[in-house]
Formats: sequence, C-alpha cells, structure tokens
Amino acid sequence: MKKKKIEKEKREMSGIEEILHSKARIKYRMIIQSFYIGILTSIVIVSYRVFGEKLLEMMATLYKNSIGNTLNLFLIFIGLIAMSLFVSYCVKKEPNISGSGIPQVEGSIGRKIQTNWFTVLVYKYLGGIVSMAAGLSIGREGPSVQMGAAIGEGYSNYRNKLDYEHKYLLTSGASAGLAAAFNAPLSGVMFALEEVHKNFSPIVLLSAMVSAMTADTLAKFVLGFKPALHFSRLHIMPIKYYWTLIILGIILGLLSYVFNKGVVKSKKLYKKMPIKMEFKIMIPFLLSALIGIYMPILLGGGHSLIMSPQLLKIGLISLIILLVMKMLLTFIAFGSGVPGGIFFPLLAIGALIGTIVGFICVSYFNIPNRYLINLTILAMAGYFAATVKAPITGIILIFEMTGSFGQLLPLSIVVFISLMVSEIIGVEPVYEMLLENILENDEVKKVNKSDKKTLLNISVCLGSDVEGKLVSEVDWPEDMLIVSIQRGNKEILPRGRTMIIEGDMISVVVNKDESALMRDFLLEICS
Repeated sequence: MKKKKIEKEKREMSGIEEILHSKARIKYRMIIQSFYIGILTSIVIVSYRVFGEKLLEMMATLYKNSIGNTLNLFLIFIGLIAMSLFVSYCVKKEPNISGSGIPQVEGSIGRKIQTNWFTVLVYKYLGGIVSMAAGLSIGREGPSVQMGAAIGEGYSNYRNKLDYEHKYLLTSGASAGLAAAFNAPLSGVMFALEEVHKNFSPIVLLSAMVSAMTADTLAKFVLGFKPALHFSRLHIMPIKYYWTLIILGIILGLLSYVFNKGVVKSKKLYKKMPIKMEFKIMIPFLLSALIGIYMPILLGGGHSLIMSPQLLKIGLISLIILLVMKMLLTFIAFGSGVPGGIFFPLLAIGALIGTIVGFICVSYFNIPNRYLINLTILAMAGYFAATVKAPITGIILIFEMTGSFGQLLPLSIVVFISLMVSEIIGVEPVYEMLLENILENDEVKKVNKSDKKTLLNISVCLGSDVEGKLVSEVDWPEDMLIVSIQRGNKEILPRGRTMIIEGDMISVVVNKDESALMRDFLLEICS
C-alpha cells in the first residue's frame, strides 16, 4: 500500500515538473500553433458561410416560385422532410452538435463535457449547412465557434499537448471561428476571453488574437472587406436626445428575460413531446416553407431582416408582429435541437426592438427620423449584452459588423443600462443556462477520471476575496498547489508571506479530473 502511494506521488511530481517545464516558452508555442489553427478554421468557416448563404438563396427562390404552384409546393415539402431527416441523423450520430455549440465549448474547456472533435466538426458542418439552407431562424456564429474549437482540439490531440495548453488551443479555435463568421477579429478575441474562457490571461489573449487575426485575414481575402452589416453613414445623435437611450436600455433589459426564458423553455417543451427526435426536428423545417412563402423577410438568422430598407418604413403594428414572429421562430428552431446558433437571431430581435422604440420616438416625441437607424443598431448591442452578459463583446461586435466607430458613448449607455436592468430582474446568462440544460442530459458524455495534473491560471480582480491577503491567509483546497504568481513582467515564487494584489495572475496545479470544480472555486474567490 505504501509502495503504491510513493509511486503515485512520484507520478504527480513528474507531472508537475512537466507542466512547469513546458510553461517556460509557452508564449512562442502558442503564437505558432494559434496561427495554424487560424488558417484551418478560416478555411472551414468561409466554406461554411459560402455554401450556407448560396443554398439559402436557392431555397428562398424556390419558396417564392412555389406560390400558386401545387406541384412545386409538394416537392418542396418532400425536400424539407428529407433535409430534416438528414439533420436528425447528424444529431443522433453526435448529440453534442445540437443547438448553438457555444455551451458545449464552454463545457469542454471547463472539463464538464467530453467531445469527439472529429465527429463534432463533420456533423456540425453538414447539419448546420442543411439547417441554414432551409431558412431556419438560426445563426452561423455558434456552429462557427464550435467548429473552430473542434479544430483547436484536433490540433491539440495531434500534437499531444498538455491539458492546460489544450484549453488555450480550444479557445484559439473558438476565437478564430467567430472572427471568420462575422469578419470581426476583435469580437472573436473578446468573446473568447469574456464568454468562453471567462478569464483575461495574457496567454489566452495572445493565442486568441493570433488565431482571430489570421482567420479574419483569410476570410477577407475570399469574401472581401465589406462589414457583415453594412449601413450607410450614421448621424451622431445630439445629447439632448439621449433620454431615448435610457428608455431603449430599460426595454432591452426587460425583454432579455423573455428571450432567455423562452429559449430554455422551448427546449424543455420539446423534450416533453412524446414523439421521436426526427419529428421534432421536422417541425421547424416544415414551418420554414410557410415562412418562405408568406413572410420571406423572416427567413434565416436575420441578416436580410436587419438590412431590409423596408424595416424602417413599415408601421408599428407590423413591426411588433415581426418581433413576435422572429422570437417564436427562433424558439421553435432552437428548441428542436437543430445545429444552429442564437447569436444572429438575437441581434435581429434586438434590431426590431430598437426600430419599434425608434418608431415611437419619431412618431410621438418629435425625434428626427434620421436617428431611427441609430436606435436600431444600438439595440443590437444592448440586447446582446443583456442576454449573453458579455457587454464588451457586444460593443466591439457592433463596431466591427457595421464599420461605424462613432457611436461609442451611446453604445456604452444602452449596453450599461440594459445589462443593469437584466441583472436587477435576475436574468441569467443565456449560454450558462443552456450549458446547465445540456449537463442534465444523460446522453452527454462526461469527462473521464484521471490522476494527471493540469495548470489553471486566474487573474485577481480588484475587490475580490483574495486581494490584499497573504497566501497563507487564503483557505486553499488540499489538492491545489500554487506554483507561481505573475505580477507584470515579474514571476514570483509564492510563499506564505507573499501578499496577493489586484492584477496578479495566479498559476495553480490541480488534479485534471477536479479542474472544473477548482476553476469555479478560483473564479469565485478571485473575481
């Protein structure tokens, strides 16, 4: 018994030494590896975008031409049934492709979910393209993030990287995926830090920036430099009209509750349906034919809806109908389990809310009509911030997607107010809610037990529980070993009398199978 214990301790010490040795030159390795991941991710996501958009255009034309033609309409429904059965097959083969994919990436990085990167990549790609082609109310960004992370995981497995490097490469892939999906490299970086990794580490920042910039460069080479949402010149709103921003932020914060609860409730309702998965997924596919014929503006994730010039000209009642319909279509599509994101539908819903508020302000409070488009754009960032709880990403995303950098102050006001209102009424981050929902599913493969060690890095925030305390004063878990504290360019070997200050980056070695629990603990005491 004693011999086994000694051998286990030797293995643990060997693992710790390996981690510390590899940590020395990690920055340079991350630059090279993230560059490769950025290239691979861009190739996959650009083709995903091109095929998805072209096929959606073809299906939209078929929907339009089927009006009054019974035979064409019949053939379209047969085709949609076949498409839904193919998507059902993909989801059955790899359950982790269901839905957005972003919660699965967070679960994988947090070691709460174990995935097969190859099957996720293949089936998400095929199932996502078919779902987009049919015109379902889903976005390309969630699948792009998940496929990017899968490429990072595949590269990491091929190179046989340590667990903590493995997480960095997953984050790099996720960052590159969002950058290529939206032509928005800075948003990809910030989303990786703010939402996926939930930690501002210099290594994560460096690797995410390299992969995102690489992916975006290749995407722009193929698709051009035009922003994902290209608006004509925006007017700067005078401060005397800023009271409209306060109203807009409050409404966005309140309606974020409806969206977040609706997304989760729709998944639970589908789960209770006493029918097979094939028939559940068939529902949004068949519904998309009716939408394509009678309300084609609502087809797809929402790009055509946001960019439609008619959006600013139709009446208030029509706008409200579009808003309700877009929400319901998103709930129906996402709840069924098809591989597709809620990112773009979320922006489209925000744009509709902003247009409705702007219409009321223009019609009844004498706000100049030229500022209506401002409220539409600002609402996208505010609604994203209120539902996802990633305010900085929301602000940067709208900058990059619209190509307009003159709206920083109004953007910040709307985002801050909507975020505060959503916090006050208890709105939880949508991706965390979805991850909890996934973990309740028995089909999800949990992470295998292991006696290996891994490295966790966490930054110390101002006002956190550990800030200003000595290392010896913190009640650390028994199986956690603090190996270093990075303070600026200086690396400190921690001792009992070492004081932890704001801005420190603490590196700890933990058991691999306990890393998710330890990560949550560190986030709680350091945030």
